Amino acid sequence: MSDRSSSARQRLETPRGSRRFHIDFDVEAVGRVSERIARFLGTGRYLAIQTIIVIVWIALNVFAVSLQWDPYPFILLNLAFSTQAAYAAPLILLAQNRQENRDKVSLEEDRIRAEQTKADTEFLARELAALRISLGEVATRDYLRRELDEIKLLLTAEHEPPPKKKHRESGSSKKSLDSRDS
Repeated sequence: MSDRSSSARQRLETPRGSRRFHIDFDVEAVGRVSERIARFLGTGRYLAIQTIIVIVWIALNVFAVSLQWDPYPFILLNLAFSTQAAYAAPLILLAQNRQENRDKVSLEEDRIRAEQTKADTEFLARELAALRISLGEVATRDYLRRELDEIKLLLTAEHEPPPKKKHRESGSSKKSLDSRDS
């Protein structure tokens, strides 16, 4: 036995390759087309077009006797609706699954962004608290101004000559003494 067959026997979870004709197609392209079709099927424009087609179909088959390709029970019209429904439902489900996958990715990105924002906010809150603590230890402008004013008052008080003691003489008696001297 070859190595290939023995390795295939060991890996039972891996399906065997098909010997039939294999078609490669772009899954994303099919998904995009199915989303466009699903979006179109959900519009009023589609309903209006379908209604017009049904009215024309029934009118031609009822009134145009020579063109009756689908007589009264309209079996061909029912077959067309069944075929359309058979394709529309899986296309809509495929489009919903793709939207769900996009929503999951978007939700994950939002969750990561929210975690990062929370971490940034917590970091900024810690930094702000540290700044408030350090500002409590720093002299503020008002505090320095008050201290400098007090020092200025003390310095000006030291440099002023002491006030002379005034005699208890009144101003009128001083004038009388001055007038006697003259």
